[in-house]
Amino acid sequence: MSAMNQAPREQGVFITFEGPDGSGKTTQIARLAEWLRSAGTEPVLLRQPGSTGLGERIRATLLDSRSEGTIAPLTELALMFADRAQSIHEIILPALTDGRTVLCDRYTDSSEAYQGAGRGLGTERVLALHRALCDGLQPRLTVLLLPDVDAALDRARLRNLHAREANGSDENRFEAEGEAFYRRVHQAYAAIAQREPERVHMVGDGDIETVAARVRAIVQQRFPALMHSVAGV
Repeated sequence: MSAMNQAPREQGVFITFEGPDGSGKTTQIARLAEWLRSAGTEPVLLRQPGSTGLGERIRATLLDSRSEGTIAPLTELALMFADRAQSIHEIILPALTDGRTVLCDRYTDSSEAYQGAGRGLGTERVLALHRALCDGLQPRLTVLLLPDVDAALDRARLRNLHAREANGSDENRFEAEGEAFYRRVHQAYAAIAQREPERVHMVGDGDIETVAARVRAIVQQRFPALMHSVAGV
């Protein structure tokens, strides 16, 4: 095992949030971050694609609906991993080496679900790239939000409509995919959770506060040292 894999797992806590578009990941990351701060832990927050200078340029290309039909599936996968490798180098590894807690909105599970299953590229190709470009670095915990497919997609499309009206941003490329695409994504996420039950904890749908309480309970159980100063813990 390489040094990249060893040190961060011992020194920091790497938590990822996964789920289809509209699953509420961004909201739940914010809620967990607020709770961790109340415990005296200031987490490092990032999203994939994005968060680095290079990553934001990749994000603008990959998520813009004007790119629809112009990006080949393998190119899409390669760009996702280019962003991921840069995030690891620039943000994740330095934070973990410093003993920080990292909350990441999407990681390799997203590529397995979206490019592997959704685009039909297959799991093995995605995992081979993960081993090569991420040096196999895995989160210690993955929170998987997996609501009903149709409800999540409706929320995602409404969110992007509001964003476009508010600031002109357009990140609707994936939401433009049909129902069959998102059902493949949903099934892939469920398969990942079944395959890796120690790492991946699936949280069902519910209102924001109910889901946030479930997420806190999972994190508290897995990492009690992070919670030592939360009242009542």
